[in-house]
Amino acid sequence: MKRQELIVSALDHGTVIDHIPCDRLFDVIDLLHLRQMTSKVTIGFNLKSHKMGTKSIIKIADRFFTDAELNQLSVVTPNVSLSIIRDYEVVEKKQVCLPDELRGIIRCNNPNCITNNEPMATFFHVIDKEQGAVRCHYCNHEQDIHQAKLV
Repeated sequence: MKRQELIVSALDHGTVIDHIPCDRLFDVIDLLHLRQMTSKVTIGFNLKSHKMGTKSIIKIADRFFTDAELNQLSVVTPNVSLSIIRDYEVVEKKQVCLPDELRGIIRCNNPNCITNNEPMATFFHVIDKEQGAVRCHYCNHEQDIHQAKLV
């Protein structure tokens, strides 16, 4: 049997986002503004995964993300793995999970909510992380995070 490998250069410094559902890859690319980056970005799409069947992965050179950016990422793709690379070594690995609160990340889908009628940041309480249910702090409207639009 012939073995085939895809050879991608190792990452010196940067971030690897792994276990991205394939149907959400381009949402992540847009969310993180990867098309505008000047550093190296490596994207793997429809890769085999024992855990997921297929997955996507993104390697971003010389880029590390803030907690606010990770909170946004958690809305688009909860439960991805994030690895921080320094000097070619993984120095930190963590799961990106929904936080308990979301501020200024998604829109309330209640048209009467004050956040849709006044210039103010949205604020949601995550009431069910597993199912992705959130409740607006201002109007108490509950909604599915998977149907939410980013601010």
